[in-house]
Amino acid sequence: MKRHVYELLRYIINGLAATAVHFAALAFCFSILGIPSAGLSNLIAAFFGITTSFLGSRYFVFPKTSEGFVTQALKFSGLYGFIAIIHGVVLLIWTDWIGFDYRLGFLLATAIQVSLSYLGNKFLVFRIAT
Repeated sequence: MKRHVYELLRYIINGLAATAVHFAALAFCFSILGIPSAGLSNLIAAFFGITTSFLGSRYFVFPKTSEGFVTQALKFSGLYGFIAIIHGVVLLIWTDWIGFDYRLGFLLATAIQVSLSYLGNKFLVFRIAT
């Protein structure tokens, strides 16, 4: 039980770091570069958040997995590609179509992402061989 608690804490720390990188890139694209679509800005920013998340997951959250780097990177890319599309669509609808603030849409999309990410990483990408 204690191992799972520590794993969850490491997941939260890693997720906060990856989210900060993702949001900083989103704000940079949308507010500094002036990309007019929050959805497009978010998809660009997702690359940076996803990279941060993979490295943190592999080396910090789930370090005892047995598969190789490339295999995990491919699985992770597929999972996070799917999650990035969901994240982008949420912002597209929330901000571009409805007109709500992109920061609140980011929080909503991130809540969805956290759930899908933890389950996918734990049981698909970084599972421990039995």
